[in-house]
Amino acid sequence: MIFLQILLLILGFVMLIKGADWFVDGSAGLARKMGIPQLVVGLTIVAMGTSAPEAAVSISAALNETADIAIGNVLGSNILNILIILGVTALIRSIKIQKSTLWIEIPFVAAISAVLILLGRIGGVVSLVDGIIILLLFVTYLTYLFVLAKKGKAKEEEPEEENVKPIKKKIWFQIILIIVGAVLIVFGSRVTVNAATAIAEAMHISERFIGLTVVALGTSLPELVTSVIAARKGNADIAIGNIVGSNIFNILFVIGLSAVITPVPYPETFLVDGIVSIAATLLLFVSVLKGRELKRVWGIVFLIAYAAYFVYLLF
Repeated sequence: MIFLQILLLILGFVMLIKGADWFVDGSAGLARKMGIPQLVVGLTIVAMGTSAPEAAVSISAALNETADIAIGNVLGSNILNILIILGVTALIRSIKIQKSTLWIEIPFVAAISAVLILLGRIGGVVSLVDGIIILLLFVTYLTYLFVLAKKGKAKEEEPEEENVKPIKKKIWFQIILIIVGAVLIVFGSRVTVNAATAIAEAMHISERFIGLTVVALGTSLPELVTSVIAARKGNADIAIGNIVGSNIFNILFVIGLSAVITPVPYPETFLVDGIVSIAATLLLFVSVLKGRELKRVWGIVFLIAYAAYFVYLLF
């Protein structure tokens, strides 16, 4: 029985990852076919698409009244993104960081993490009003990205319009990709949540632990693969910006959207995990403060920190 649920969990992760991949490809291709600027595509469609697994799982979990997975997925993903993904990436190659990421985006992650704890602890639930507040912060963040890009400070890895390969696939094919990707995301989220819940019950493990570790890792696989491949190709400098951006989307887009659809309970047990996510963000800030570079030694520190956190979860 439990073996079947583990297979279903893996199947759910595969559906989420491939669904998000096809959804992003189809949406970006359709947007370019329609003449929508690459900048707009990158800041909206692609960015939201990479957060689609977290969003789908959290919304599905909230609707199924499994709040521990809904909140645990986001907090666990944010902690994993910094301590595991950046830790592993830094071991492969030291990572450079942009000035705006150091002084604006990283502190912003810490601030909105604190806001999430505050809103969650007031009444023990992230309500509709809270969701609207969080989504307004999300709109503010998107506005900041557009202003940053217009000032010519956009990330250097953004391809120039003339260097972008023309989209050869027809519009109908892009639409099919979008539809199939969306369907895989929806069904994948349901399979993942149901399997994770069943495993937790069968093994007498809390849904909080499953959400913070297994589900969080599964929905963070795209970021992990992207960052490691980028580091191996010598483009490790894009990793921190992408991870920080992902953490911002996880809180503002995923939790905000989930709360607008249905109130998301914020159990008291997640207070420590929320504090750990803030501590991980502050650790990242301190590690890159000198020379705006995440060196290999800090990668080791990050991995040790996550190991300590994992031991805490076990006990």
